[in-house]
Amino acid sequence: MWVILRVKSENQILNMAFEQIEAFLKKMQSEPELKNEVLAASTADDIARIALKLGFEFSGDELLRMSGKKVGSITVRKTDLPGEYN
Repeated sequence: MWVILRVKSENQILNMAFEQIEAFLKKMQSEPELKNEVLAASTADDIARIALKLGFEFSGDELLRMSGKKVGSITVRKTDLPGEYN
């Protein structure tokens, strides 16, 4: 018996991550406490960890790829910190 595995392409994986990010941001729009927690986060990885606790799965790097894009009334923006390496 042969089992054929379907491997997802990188684009499919990124699309899934972006869907998760969009869903998380929409939730954040309706929950002021969550919004405050996200705004207090230092890094994109910190935001990804907050999201993961709520069942949304994406990485900080995937969140950074959305920089400049708008979801609802929220624009994803990377904040440059002094001394940060890009």
